[in-house]
Amino acid sequence: MRIGNTEVRPVGGGPGCLAMILFSIVASVVLTLLLNAGLALF
Repeated sequence: MRIGNTEVRPVGGGPGCLAMILFSIVASVVLTLLLNAGLALF
């Protein structure tokens, strides 16, 4: 899986695992904000 110019490997040891966790947290926050914005518009 690629994020920008960075190759992310979940099984790539500590840094890869940490990157996956950070990515999932950011994705969750973004989805929540989009959902709230969508509900506010309708």
